[in-house]
Amino acid sequence: MDSTFIAKVLFKHQECQKCPPTKEVIVFFDDLMGLLFPGFNAKSFHSIVEVENELARLKSKMPAILNTRYDLDVNKVTNQFFEEIPVIYAQLTKDVEALFAGDPAALNTSEVIRTYPGFYATAAYRFANLLMKLGSQNIPRMITENAHSRTGIDIHPGASIGEYFCIDHGTGVVIGETAEIGNHVKIYQGVTLGALSVKKTDAKTKRHPTIEDHVVIYAGATILGGNTIIGTKSIVGGNVWLTKSIPANNRVYYKALMHNENDEKPDLIVVKQA
Repeated sequence: MDSTFIAKVLFKHQECQKCPPTKEVIVFFDDLMGLLFPGFNAKSFHSIVEVENELARLKSKMPAILNTRYDLDVNKVTNQFFEEIPVIYAQLTKDVEALFAGDPAALNTSEVIRTYPGFYATAAYRFANLLMKLGSQNIPRMITENAHSRTGIDIHPGASIGEYFCIDHGTGVVIGETAEIGNHVKIYQGVTLGALSVKKTDAKTKRHPTIEDHVVIYAGATILGGNTIIGTKSIVGGNVWLTKSIPANNRVYYKALMHNENDEKPDLIVVKQA
């Protein structure tokens, strides 16, 4: 085989000597979830000592997982990460409450935690977002892309998402890197919070929309652009395509088509809430 090709492969291996296997990263995340949420995996803990020991075990493993950048103080980041776990746990508890309250079919919060793809994807995002803020590279995307492959929900770890977040059903949801989502927001399957431009030169700009508090976005809606704002308590109907802002307390939907091939395309209707 060509020696130049062999040399290229070897160089890539040398370049990635500090790259932890993706499987190790995902096992770490799933073990952390199993500790925080009973029944999430096969492990069970019966005493304070057992919980403390598991936290210590996970903490001891984290530096090796983070060790992908020579300029990253992995011990400092590990300590900061574990200090923030109670904060993330409180946020996820609120997300579970929102999912349970928002789905009439949910029997209990345990069902939400163990079976709902929206919860798993949100949990992956919240921990990945913390790691990104602490300076970790690649690892946050490993966590969220694993959740993407398992749930069909694609949340960039750089997005900003508030409290009591609810993704119902979830398949096909896409939330971009610079999206900003407020509190008590509910999103259904197939929703895209995307960018109008995919140019590399725009990578550091606000490319994705802002969703304010108490907004509901129904299935298949596409909302694009960094200047697009969906105002507080607004409702975006199914399959709506938006590139302009909607003020607070509005409903947006398409006028239904008559079954006539000569009919024009449906009109976008904006209705002020009572």
